[in-house]
Amino acid sequence: MRERAVRVIEECRNIATMSEEPGRIVRRFLTSPVQDVHVHLRSRMESLGMTTHVDAVGNLRGLWQPATGGEKRLLIGSHIDTVPDAGAFDGVLGVALALEWVQLARELAFPIAIEVIAFSEEEGVRFGVPFFGSRAVAGRFDPALLSLKDADGITLAAAIRNFGLDPAQIPAAAADHRAIGFIEIHIEQGPALEAEGLSVAAVTAIVGQTRLAVEFTGQANHAGTTPMRLRHDALASAAEWITSVEKLAQRTEGLVATVGKLNVMPNAGNVIPGSVELSLDVRHTEDRIRRASVEELLDAARASSDRRGVSVIWTTRMDEPAVPMDERLTAFLTDAMEAAQLPVKTMPSGAGHDAMVMAARMPTAMLFLRSPGGISHSPAETVRKEDVEAALHVSRRFLERLAAEVR
Repeated sequence: MRERAVRVIEECRNIATMSEEPGRIVRRFLTSPVQDVHVHLRSRMESLGMTTHVDAVGNLRGLWQPATGGEKRLLIGSHIDTVPDAGAFDGVLGVALALEWVQLARELAFPIAIEVIAFSEEEGVRFGVPFFGSRAVAGRFDPALLSLKDADGITLAAAIRNFGLDPAQIPAAAADHRAIGFIEIHIEQGPALEAEGLSVAAVTAIVGQTRLAVEFTGQANHAGTTPMRLRHDALASAAEWITSVEKLAQRTEGLVATVGKLNVMPNAGNVIPGSVELSLDVRHTEDRIRRASVEELLDAARASSDRRGVSVIWTTRMDEPAVPMDERLTAFLTDAMEAAQLPVKTMPSGAGHDAMVMAARMPTAMLFLRSPGGISHSPAETVRKEDVEAALHVSRRFLERLAAEVR
């Protein structure tokens, strides 16, 4: 498996060069570098005897059929879009490993078809909403999303058309009755596996997430002539609230809450801020705690704005419940770890993944690889060759286990 592991890592680093910006990895939904990735991956898929197509939301899909049978199919994949200034392995590693699953299936005379999916969008960077690719495959794509606009005023529908696709055909991207399950392999994006000296883990559940767009609106005015007592400072209200977000998360076990994006207007040094647009991201494994925390934070936003004579409004961008992984497929993964003579480790995921969307459509399981340094969404993101090898050993044993059940 060592040679395969080296090939997977080289594949990820090669795809990392396909970027919107020289010297940085930036690949947003349906931008030009996505086309480059499609051309490259399509060539790899076809060399493995796969048929390929791009669905109406921009997912690249490759299908391998066994010599006999193949009515049912196992889906495996991850996403190929990135955050700004990303690392080389988030998402893409799962696609590169999926191609190795096809090679393993060929060698094992695996009796089930395998469909590899390179999801077009998971990060939510370009349009502020994530999971376009997996939403479409899971049959959960809301047509209202097509009216979303990016920073350049381009609608989602227009972006899809500009890529040569027809948004009216998105419903046809949904997986049908032939799909028996979905597997995603992904870097952990956290420090837990490294802290325990482990290569891989089976994911038991994915945390629920709430994402909001929040706007504080006050009154822009002259910074020198407006007395402090007569100000309606939107930024001061927002800043007070941001500290409330941090404090609540610190005192609530298992809760993480983040304000990661801020847009201040008019954003001038001698003008009192008139409005502030910001993001809120709240996550927890228990939906009850997450939703109660969001309500408490919105109460705090109202209280802060009332004290300062500003207004606050918010829009829910995402409200996804915690998602358990399929117990049977997860047991296959842990059995495969044991068969590969690896420590058996299970854990929840604190990050959202395409697997959480796919789980609404079909049995879904997820395998984590160690993130050295716990680093992700950064150019410093990397993987270890021995961990990729471990994932490949687990992959082979998983396929053997699934094939034995089918036969």
